[in-house]
Amino acid sequence: MKELSHRTDCLTGDTMVILRNRAKELDRMTSGMIHMEVGEPDFDTPVNIREKAKEMLDRGYTHYTPQTGIPELKEVIADYIEESRGFRPDEKQILVTSGAKGVMFSSIMTIIEQGDEVLVSDPAYPPYLTILRYVGAKIVPFPLRGENFSPSLEEINEKITSKTKMIVVNSPNNPCGSVLEKDKVKGIAQICEDSGLYLLSDEIYCRLIYEGEHYTPCSDGCDERSILLDGFSKAYAMTGWRLGFGVGPKEVIKRMGLIMGNAVTCVPAFTQWAGVEAFKGPQDEAKKMVAGFKERRNLIVKRLNSIGGVDCPTPKGAFYVFPDFSSFGMKSFDLASKLLEEKKVATLAGSSFGEQGEGHLRLSYATSMENIEGGVNRIKDFLAGVPESGQRGRT
Repeated sequence: MKELSHRTDCLTGDTMVILRNRAKELDRMTSGMIHMEVGEPDFDTPVNIREKAKEMLDRGYTHYTPQTGIPELKEVIADYIEESRGFRPDEKQILVTSGAKGVMFSSIMTIIEQGDEVLVSDPAYPPYLTILRYVGAKIVPFPLRGENFSPSLEEINEKITSKTKMIVVNSPNNPCGSVLEKDKVKGIAQICEDSGLYLLSDEIYCRLIYEGEHYTPCSDGCDERSILLDGFSKAYAMTGWRLGFGVGPKEVIKRMGLIMGNAVTCVPAFTQWAGVEAFKGPQDEAKKMVAGFKERRNLIVKRLNSIGGVDCPTPKGAFYVFPDFSSFGMKSFDLASKLLEEKKVATLAGSSFGEQGEGHLRLSYATSMENIEGGVNRIKDFLAGVPESGQRGRT
């Protein structure tokens, strides 16, 4: 048998995947696991959205759709972008994808060639790193520092070379839950304009902000260099529906559509009509989810900071906390593994998200108040047997 292609080597061995798979394995073997590793709302998709999908199925909307998305969904996406971002994209600037990862993958495949340099925050959502490695790009990390996990515009500028082609930003951020300040957003947009760089702005959590406002760095209206990534998974608890969208320059979107068309053909019609209903229908349930997440955030931050040696900043968005456990002198993967095996609490190692994440764990509070209380209690019990080293990892 001939060997497999080496292109996928960079997709294997991800510690995030290892921990998730082990948590699922233990779930099958035992009971009582508390899951705090999954970036998925535990709420149900709002009833009106589900009913719309059922209606369209009953009406026979089960056939192929246009490769880039149905016109009706593109229209409401344009309305949404105009209302939330201040510019209205043309229909040809919009691509409907199978989940927001479709935007992530197809935009990088369209723009980045082997040897190109791409600036990505550290910590960052791991699929960005694996996809960039897959296409042969050089990843140039810029650190997120301080209480607010904020980037330095000066550091970003210093890392730009003649080979730099793109900057990737994510606000609200996964894993930190941090939200980019207005001056940083404007600064990054200006850097991209001055240096002629593409900007990929992941704004999938933009509806989940608890203090302050969301600002998009796509100041060019996604007409020249910016690609905006958004979707329905987080704000409407539609993770399993696999419905996302991208907004960008027409030629970029056209080529992204060719990639998605060859990969998945199209997004199912009834799923897209559910997206129309999500944006046009009642927003009460979505607002309740945000209020629920904020309440949970307040609880988990308070409980984690009550543990001696743990430092947990208060995130302003998404549904993750990224507490610092470095005072206990354990590698984050080791700590996450021991919590999983010994206390049946599933978390993710901060090192999965980049070098700056070492010493941290990512905990999702997209779970019940009861699970938050129980999970933090188990973490506290485990740490009671681990002496503090006195060293801190966060700068």
